[in-house]
Amino acid sequence: MKLDRRAFGLLAGASLLPASALAQAPYPSRAVRMVVPYPAGGATDVIARMIGEKLSAQWGQPVVIENRAGAGATVGAEVVARSEPDGYTLFEATSAHTISKSLYTHLTYDPIRDFTAITLTAIIPLVLVVSKRVPATTLQEFIAWGKAQPQGVTFGSTGNGTAQHLTQALFNKRAGIQAEHVPYRGDSPLNTDLLGGLVDASFSTLSAVLPYIKSGELKAIALAHSRRMDAIPNVPTFAEAGWPDFEAATWFGTFAPRGLPDAIRTKVARDISAIVAEPAFTQRLVEMGADVTNYPPARFDEFIAAETARWAEAVRVSGATVN
Repeated sequence: MKLDRRAFGLLAGASLLPASALAQAPYPSRAVRMVVPYPAGGATDVIARMIGEKLSAQWGQPVVIENRAGAGATVGAEVVARSEPDGYTLFEATSAHTISKSLYTHLTYDPIRDFTAITLTAIIPLVLVVSKRVPATTLQEFIAWGKAQPQGVTFGSTGNGTAQHLTQALFNKRAGIQAEHVPYRGDSPLNTDLLGGLVDASFSTLSAVLPYIKSGELKAIALAHSRRMDAIPNVPTFAEAGWPDFEAATWFGTFAPRGLPDAIRTKVARDISAIVAEPAFTQRLVEMGADVTNYPPARFDEFIAAETARWAEAVRVSGATVN
């Protein structure tokens, strides 16, 4: 079969076009993967799937959730850092991403420099909860009780170097309480021991303990947030309890590899923001105990810088490190 010379010339000319000219197909033109650095079923996975389902419908392309759990969310982060910055790999991250900057001594990537921040969807504050056997209902009562314990207070967390662990380390230093840190592999076993009175207290993600606070099985002492939350309106903030500027939370935001084109960054941010602003979507986040933020890229950049500094100080105080 002979190839027409004119057709051959067109094909040859196309092969010489720069990659940017060949990549003008509307984004996205194929499936997008969203890497979640945690197992399926947790809050990060749930929120990622909620967003992914809506994006799939909006974009007319599959958004595939890929769970890459392990090593304090660094396994998934490394996968993303090594991916092409073409918009076809997104990353649903939490506060662990900014903590890792100071916590890990031998990362193969930089959690800040090697990523493009797109949008912050929501913040879920930490709440100080205690076992029912602890005879305290206010922050002052809990501190007084804790100081009086000859063996100290047992604080559970979801693992070494997590936001929960670092927050209790800061709290204990400021309150002057002797405490034993008891790390668990996730919220479920920690909650079991809190409910059974095997550990005294925890700084827990509000979404993880909200059912037990509402049922009265755990006592909420104070919320580490700038304002009270509708989900637990009777629980004061730390500021209201006499501790100003004591705030800590996990959060849920979308990233991409460093070098993501501005046009794609703007589109993804705009499309996720529109989804999060839908009343039904917002209400579902609120029911999880979330403060819906919906930050655009520039504000998310500022937030990341502040979070990185905040957790660097917490790591220093706690002495936590991971090689």
